[in-house]
Amino acid sequence: MDRIRVARPGPGRPRTRPDRVTADKGYSSRKIRTYLRRRGIACTIPERIDQINGHLTRGEKPCHLDRTNYRRRNIVERRFGYLKQNRALATRYDKRATHYQAMVTIACLPLRLP
Repeated sequence: MDRIRVARPGPGRPRTRPDRVTADKGYSSRKIRTYLRRRGIACTIPERIDQINGHLTRGEKPCHLDRTNYRRRNIVERRFGYLKQNRALATRYDKRATHYQAMVTIACLPLRLP
């Protein structure tokens, strides 16, 4: 998460702190939520059922989930599905990160071209 870069619309170096992070239940851990809270980043991450049960047994109320923001995550998931249709990306044949990143860029070109 330290390598996150958010491109600016104009000149200037990229920001290293996004406004919001949206993720699935796999990223719902106390460590990640604490990290995001310390950096002042809002998060939209649903809690796992064991975490919800833990809140209820301690008498706490579960975290609020912004459902409209979470539904927009589907757009990103569909794009990942589109990229996974490319066999080289799905199985990661490339050994070097720069070659893999180049392959991702090439696979994204049809998404950007009219």
